[in-house]
Amino acid sequence: MSLSELWSLYGQNYIDALLATWGMTLESFAIAMVLAVAVTVMRVSPLKPLRVFGDLYVQVFRNIPGIALLIIVVYALPPLKVVLPYRTCVIVATVLLGSAFGSENFMSGINTVGVGQVEAARSLGMSFSRILAKIVIPQALRSSVLPMTNLFIAVMLTTALGSQVPLQPQELTGVVSYINTRSLGGVAAFFISALGYLGTAFVVCHIGNYIDKKVRILR
Repeated sequence: MSLSELWSLYGQNYIDALLATWGMTLESFAIAMVLAVAVTVMRVSPLKPLRVFGDLYVQVFRNIPGIALLIIVVYALPPLKVVLPYRTCVIVATVLLGSAFGSENFMSGINTVGVGQVEAARSLGMSFSRILAKIVIPQALRSSVLPMTNLFIAVMLTTALGSQVPLQPQELTGVVSYINTRSLGGVAAFFISALGYLGTAFVVCHIGNYIDKKVRILR
């Protein structure tokens, strides 16, 4: 089947799938960012139990395949009386992965903050939480724009886990399976979905580069 024929038959399905992918990506990334900041704060906390928990969180969730996390969320939680919609399961798995890698990005950003700034803040009597909120985290965020741009794209690609569960509407990878069970879409079906991912990543990269130039810390 040619691309034009495929689009004429399933164009609306692709549009719905692209919108579904964007929606899950934005939701997952927003939650992952908040969770990544919280985990990173734990990892630099003066309290050892929080540091241990934060490091353990990152080590566990960045080393588990996304599909394994999805299986755990979909099939292991119901026996515990926790039943989530399939879309929520995909988002949970994506957030757990994204927040672990996001915390690593934030840690790299924190390492760019000069020790002298922290020592100066301490000499002024600022508390740990105030130093983080006013000095460390803002600079870490500014230094992490490009890594977080890459994380956004990775989160978008991770939402392809939705192809393994019955979503309605499907996301960009899942819609290919839907089409190929009804027509002989073949490689062309994958090609159109790939264009959706590629176009979105292209725009995100340009936005990330623009923001980085605006907030970059010159050293």
